Amino acid sequence: MQSSLQSLQALPRPVYSSVASGDSARSLYHRLVGQDSLELAPNAELRRAARHFLQARLQQARALPCELPTDIAALPAWIEDNVARVGRCYQEYLAARQAGEPRRYFPSRVQALHFLRAVAPTKLVDGAWLYGLVPHWRDARFTPLIRIYLEELGEGVPDKNHVLLYRQLLAAQGCEDWDNLDDEHYEQGAIQLALGCAAEDFLPELIGFNLGYEQLPLHLLITAFELGELGIDPYYFTLHVTVDNAASGHARQALEGLLQCLPQLGDRTAFYRRVADGYRLNELGVSSLAVIQGFDLDEEVVAVLSRKSVQGRQMHAQACRVAGRTVNDWLSDPRQIPAFLHGLEAQGWIKRHQDPQNSRFWQLIQGPKAQMFGVFSAYEQAVIQHWIAGRWQAPEPARRARPLRGIAVQGLRPEGPCRATDFNSEERLLQQRLAALPQREARLDALSPWLSPRHHHSPVGLLATRLFGQLLKTTEYAHQDIP
Repeated sequence: MQSSLQSLQALPRPVYSSVASGDSARSLYHRLVGQDSLELAPNAELRRAARHFLQARLQQARALPCELPTDIAALPAWIEDNVARVGRCYQEYLAARQAGEPRRYFPSRVQALHFLRAVAPTKLVDGAWLYGLVPHWRDARFTPLIRIYLEELGEGVPDKNHVLLYRQLLAAQGCEDWDNLDDEHYEQGAIQLALGCAAEDFLPELIGFNLGYEQLPLHLLITAFELGELGIDPYYFTLHVTVDNAASGHARQALEGLLQCLPQLGDRTAFYRRVADGYRLNELGVSSLAVIQGFDLDEEVVAVLSRKSVQGRQMHAQACRVAGRTVNDWLSDPRQIPAFLHGLEAQGWIKRHQDPQNSRFWQLIQGPKAQMFGVFSAYEQAVIQHWIAGRWQAPEPARRARPLRGIAVQGLRPEGPCRATDFNSEERLLQQRLAALPQREARLDALSPWLSPRHHHSPVGLLATRLFGQLLKTTEYAHQDIP
């Protein structure tokens, strides 16, 4: 019989390719979150693209099984059972580790860095699906869900804003170069952005997606534990463990949001069926477990060099030759990279399964006179170094992560009056515009666009989030438990 831990180790989720027509996941993702537009909100054409994208994804999702109970009244017990099951599995994991088992997800630091990069498109739009409810703040049904969104945004406090926290984590680990990922890695992020953009047409699906997303998964607990062992600050992940709790956190608020929005006069069965479809959307794209299980060091080092070959194919002198061919010739076709690596090994440029310092190729990348200094990012260097070292490297020792919280991040300024400068001109302009609006309701409406996934983590977006939360607390339409 499988242990409860094994029962939760699901197979990788199915990955669905983009529909033949319309935007790919990556294309829509960048259009919805891109900073190249001066528009505060998506235009009509982009909203149509979001609807088309969601319709196609929902058609795929309906073919998947759904673990939600058929009876809405059973949802509270279902949530509690899930939390208890995850807790038991995590205790089994900890016991196994204490008994000497190695790390389950990240045997090496480079594999952890690979994971952080691969899930970046999803983590950097955290909570985006809920943004579509913000303009409807007058409707008390949405209060629990708007509350979740404001907490995802850190209520305007930079070192609690989830997107800024993840950006900070990527920067600290040298993993900012994540934007060359395959389309499948953008699937979840595009779904989340599209739900936030087209909320008025997909409200039940949005609620169902949120209900699924806010349930505590086992992989989140294990990820946080093993990142900490590798010296990588796990705060972004541990924060989600605490805020998603079933007693008073996002899991409970997600259920409350569903119950508040159940129709009083309409067809509850049809509404809940659409909620289940939205819940299934969580299963599309490449999951965290699939990213972890799919890591292959040989494939990753080839991918790193293949990406660099685009810029490097004309940058080497004709005298630079490997196995009788110029380096430019090798790099002219990314399909030749595996053979190029074999050539470097054969000529002694790379000495596998030894200290990388013994390899002339590594000395070109990292060292006092490295001729290719700066060519490879910190993550890419880690991949190459780990690949060269191979069996030579001893297991990485466990070490405690050094917390990065408290480091200055974008938008963090003392509250209260400050000297007007070019750096805070947008915040001052926003405050001036709000001062010209005498009614609280008009100010909330004016602030809403700045809470969008595109803007909320900017300095002016953070200010808008703080002001929006403060005004919402005092409005007669807000639910009494808004933080």
